[in-house]
Amino acid sequence: MIEPPILTSVEDGVATVTLNRPRLHNAFDDGMIAALTETLSALGDDPVVRVVVLRGAGKSFCAGGDLGWMRRMAGYGREENLADARALAALMQVLDALPRPTVAIVQGAAYGGGVGLVACCDIAVAATDARFCLSEVKLGLIPAVISPYVVAAMGARATRRYALTAEVFDAAEALRSGLVHEVADDPDQAVAGLLHALSLGGPSAQAAAKALIADVAHARPADMQAETAVRIADIRAGDEGREGVSAFLEKRRPAWIRDPG
Repeated sequence: MIEPPILTSVEDGVATVTLNRPRLHNAFDDGMIAALTETLSALGDDPVVRVVVLRGAGKSFCAGGDLGWMRRMAGYGREENLADARALAALMQVLDALPRPTVAIVQGAAYGGGVGLVACCDIAVAATDARFCLSEVKLGLIPAVISPYVVAAMGARATRRYALTAEVFDAAEALRSGLVHEVADDPDQAVAGLLHALSLGGPSAQAAAKALIADVAHARPADMQAETAVRIADIRAGDEGREGVSAFLEKRRPAWIRDPG
């Protein structure tokens, strides 16, 4: 029986998406890219889902491109390569813009496109054994479609080094460069604390905050002055904003927080 390349479970509003090719260190091919894109798109539209956790089965998070897939690509013409690249670019965009908080749990290898997946998540926690590599130049390639997200996470300076040298760097360097937010001996325990913190925020506000940060990141403050005023006014006047402020003033839990137990 062939195992599905992506496993999904939802519990208490947390969707766990698992890359499920452990024997191949969760290296992806066109089928896995399509399945992951479809899965993430569906979760982004599911009102039950509050948070998406992305992880890899087995020893590695994601070792980049599958060898069989790369062999097929070697025989592609330009148009086939363009379609293939656009599919991967669409996956990265869906993950980056998902209207839910996203958390990556990274262990073992995160190479090539695997680094892109980490960079697209809002929060990334790495195990102490995690290793990262922008390996493309060793194959005569470039980390093209993942580059906007990697540069946004690591900065241009660090990305220049690792994209040019294809050096393997450890979790401590990933933390220093901004690719991950935390390194933990027990990443699951660390993520449990993050999930609790995320559960306290308004889901509509979190989606709006993600969109706001994406728009503000590369804009001049003066250019966003009027737009940011509109956005906070809309949030304050909305149902969730009114509920959140009322709950604060009345010293009670807002409606979006589930009662414990």
